[in-house]
Amino acid sequence: MLMGRLLGSGRTADVYELDEPTWVLRRYRDGYGDAVAEAAVMEHVRGHGYPVPEVRTATRTDLVLERLSGPTMLEAFGAGLLDARESGELLATLLRGLHGVPPLDPAAEPGTRVLHLDLHPENVILTPDGPRVIDWANSEEGAPGLDRAMSAVILAQVAVSVDPLAEPARAMLTALLTAPSAVPEAGRTAEGLPEARRRRAANPTMSRDEVELLGAAEGLIRTLLP
Repeated sequence: MLMGRLLGSGRTADVYELDEPTWVLRRYRDGYGDAVAEAAVMEHVRGHGYPVPEVRTATRTDLVLERLSGPTMLEAFGAGLLDARESGELLATLLRGLHGVPPLDPAAEPGTRVLHLDLHPENVILTPDGPRVIDWANSEEGAPGLDRAMSAVILAQVAVSVDPLAEPARAMLTALLTAPSAVPEAGRTAEGLPEARRRRAANPTMSRDEVELLGAAEGLIRTLLP
């Protein structure tokens, strides 16, 4: 397969079209990531019915993935195709579905689940067949409360900022935390908040301004938890 034009860039990787139109190449920059481990997680959750792109091949830096059509959740919100409440509730539903998938390690402690740890509106693509979750670079196994807390912190950082999306981010966050599928997990989400905040602060892709918002972000989440 031959690599074509650049389709998009994130904080750590670039996505290119290929000469086979049903596949794309996702390539990490600057030594970031482990695409082989990421592919293993994706194929594991996909095997349990979770909505992720199919993986064709993987090396340490490269993933050849199923090409998806449709906007990200954030793009759909911007186009008026869904509102903030629907976005937050969809995130809550996707988290609950993921946490129903057993861990890769059959000897893991009870309650251990696959965690995405970066599930937010830019990492959900709304295809004609339904939502698909992308970007599994941060995934690991652990307590589901940490995963919920990470998604909440990501939204809350925007909600307490001067970003034009601050108000809808707060509405998404509220829906994420108060959706019927999320309320029973509120206690575990609260327990996961300190570690989620620590991880965001240590993330090398965070700017100084973003890190400085973490205290206010955690405070907002705690006021919104049921």
